[in-house]
Amino acid sequence: MTDFPEIVELNVGGVFYTTSLETLTSQPDSHLAAFFNGRESITKDSKGRYFLDRDGVLFRYVLDYLRDGAIVLPDCFREKDRLKREAEKYGLLGLVEAIAERTKQPGVITLGYRGSFQFGKDGLADVKFRKLSRILVCGRVALCRDVFGETLNESRDPDHGQSERYTSRFFLKHSFLEQAFDNLIEQGFKLMGSCGSGTAGSAAELKPGVDAEENRWNHYNEFVFRSCVYNLIFKDGKLQLRLGSGSFEWINIQHLLCQPPMDLNTFRNIFV
Repeated sequence: MTDFPEIVELNVGGVFYTTSLETLTSQPDSHLAAFFNGRESITKDSKGRYFLDRDGVLFRYVLDYLRDGAIVLPDCFREKDRLKREAEKYGLLGLVEAIAERTKQPGVITLGYRGSFQFGKDGLADVKFRKLSRILVCGRVALCRDVFGETLNESRDPDHGQSERYTSRFFLKHSFLEQAFDNLIEQGFKLMGSCGSGTAGSAAELKPGVDAEENRWNHYNEFVFRSCVYNLIFKDGKLQLRLGSGSFEWINIQHLLCQPPMDLNTFRNIFV
């Protein structure tokens, strides 16, 4: 069995780290623990550092988890999927679960857009084309960033850096409404309601390039999506429901369904 020093120098994908042997073996069922207690072999680089052929930048978060048993990620962090893959490769199931919990944040996001219908020309009077100038995004900043990622344009939002605030000034870099819907559905959001209004264009002189018929049919629409995070698990021998993100409330399923009685459709309307 190889003897490892108490202070270990690492080369992870070309990025150097120094940490303790105790930290690297703090999760006994992980591959890292297997490397540094001698159960699995590990190579060294030319400088004598222990070498791991993994993502060196993301390894800082792996070390944070090994040290503290918890994970803290930046609000604008865009690489949760890659970090989850790294955690899986290291055999850190607790870190995998922690990343999944952070990804599933409960909350509400509202999409809005102002558009117009362009009527067909040259005799095609029944043809209509939807034109969107911009898709607005309203909600909690951290949640909007998680859902829309790089497609979110934050240039008109003045209060950068505050994570738990809300904004109504984000908009998307594209104008494809269905793409925005796909993003929300993939993140577990459900459409809760929508509304729309139409306006008649003014009779004032139009700007150059604006079609008179198109100017008559402007409209504004909003769509409200909600994400309700819950997990059904066994705890203390009972099937229970875990709600929320971060700190959780435990509810006995039998109590929830029977006192007072609740049918399956009501349950779905509240929690799904």
